[in-house]
Amino acid sequence: MTKTFPIGGIHPDKHKIAGDIAISSPGLPEIVYIPIKQHIGAPAKIMVNKGDKVKVGSLLAAADGVVSAPIHSSVSGEVIKVEDIIGEFGYYEPMIAIKVEGDVWEDCIDRSDEIVREIPDDCEEIIAKIRSAGIVGMGGAGYPTPIKTTIPEGKKVDCLILNGIECEPFLAADDRLMQEKGEQIIIGAKILNKLLGIQKAIIAIDENKPKAIEIITKLTKRYVGVNVRVCESKYPQGGEKQLIAAITGREVPSGKLPIDVGCIVQNVGTVFAIYEAVMKNKPLFERVVTISGDSIEKSANFMTRVGTPASFLIEKCGQISDNLGQIVFGGPMMGTSAVNPDAPITKLTSGILLLSCALSDKQPETPCIRCGKCLDACPMGLQPNAIARAVRSHNLDALQELHVLDCIECGSCAYTCPARLPLLDCCKLAKMELRQHQTKK
Repeated sequence: MTKTFPIGGIHPDKHKIAGDIAISSPGLPEIVYIPIKQHIGAPAKIMVNKGDKVKVGSLLAAADGVVSAPIHSSVSGEVIKVEDIIGEFGYYEPMIAIKVEGDVWEDCIDRSDEIVREIPDDCEEIIAKIRSAGIVGMGGAGYPTPIKTTIPEGKKVDCLILNGIECEPFLAADDRLMQEKGEQIIIGAKILNKLLGIQKAIIAIDENKPKAIEIITKLTKRYVGVNVRVCESKYPQGGEKQLIAAITGREVPSGKLPIDVGCIVQNVGTVFAIYEAVMKNKPLFERVVTISGDSIEKSANFMTRVGTPASFLIEKCGQISDNLGQIVFGGPMMGTSAVNPDAPITKLTSGILLLSCALSDKQPETPCIRCGKCLDACPMGLQPNAIARAVRSHNLDALQELHVLDCIECGSCAYTCPARLPLLDCCKLAKMELRQHQTKK
C-alpha cells in the first residue's frame, strides 16, 4: 500500500520530462561565481583574496559560527573577484569569482568510481568530515547538516527518513540520483544511523518513480535496517511534516520539529553528499540540477559545479521557444522567478525551469466566492482565505489565532483557488509581518 498524509494535498500535473534522462556533465564555464552564503545562518568568512590560485575542493570561506557552513571551490584557477555580485533575485550579494584554469583537484579527494562500504568507527570523525565538507540540507532548506544530525540532550530519535519524494513538477534530480547512485545513498543512510545510534532507516519514494523504487528496493536487501516505503503521488508529500505523518503516523505539533516526535528527515541528495564527504573526502561543491520546462528544446540532468551561471546550463539544452514566460529556480510550486538568468547555481539549486506563458502568466483576480477549496487543499489544516483577509486588513491578532506561522508555503491554496487570489503571497507576507511584530516586543 502507498503511504500519504491525512490532510489536504493536491495533484498537479507532474511533467517529469527529465525522469528518463541520465545525469551528464555540462562541462565547465569560463568563470564561476560562488556565493559565500548558501545555507541558513551566518555567511561564511572569506579566506581567499584576489589573485589567489585554488584547486577543486579548496576552502574559500570558513564557517562563521555554529549555524554556518564552509564554502569550497568547485573549479581550479585564479580568484579574480571577491566582491558583491548580482545574484538570483537581482540583489548584490558577496561572491567569489574564479577564472577556470584546467580541472586540478585537491589530492585528498578520492575520485575513483569504487564504492567504499566500510564506515569509520569514530562518530566524531564522521561529524568532523560532514562539517568540514560544508554539507547542508539540499532539499531547499539549507540547514547545516552537522546540527541536524546532533541529537539535543533530552531528545531521542528512533527513525531516520530519507526523502526521495521530489513531488515538485518537472524536477528529476533526486530521481536520477537514486537510480544512478543508489548504493552510495544507502551507505550514507547507514552512516547517519551510526551517528544517531539507531538501526532503522526508511527511504520514502514517490510512486511515480518506478525505476528508482525497483533499484533501491533491490539494493536494500543487502543492508539490514534500510527499507523502502512507496508514497502516493500527492503534493506536497515531500514536506517534512507530511512525510513523517505518511511514514510513521506521527503528527509534529505546531511549533515543534521532527526530532520532537523521534524522527530525522534528510533529502537523498544530502545523504549522497554525506557519503562522498565521509567515504571520499569530497566537499560539497557540485550537485545534480534538472533543466526542463515546456519552453526549452530538450531537458537534462546535469552534475553541475556550484557557481556555474544558470545561463550556461540553459545554452546546453538547445533553443528557447518564443513563448517563454518565466525562468524559475527550483520547482514551479515553491521555486522563485529568476530576475537574473546569469545567477549562479548553489548547493540548494535543484532545477532551472523554462516555462511558457501558458504555465506562468498570472490571471486577473476575481472576488473570493468562499468555495473552501483552499481549506481542503492546505496540508497544514489552515484557512488561507481568512489569512488573506487578515493580512490585507493588517489584523495581527487574527493572524496569530489563524496559526499562519505553521504555513509551509507549498502553494497548494493558490493552485486550487478559482478566483486566482495570491493566497501564497498573502501567507508569506503574513508570516513576515507577524515575525517582525514579535521581534519588536
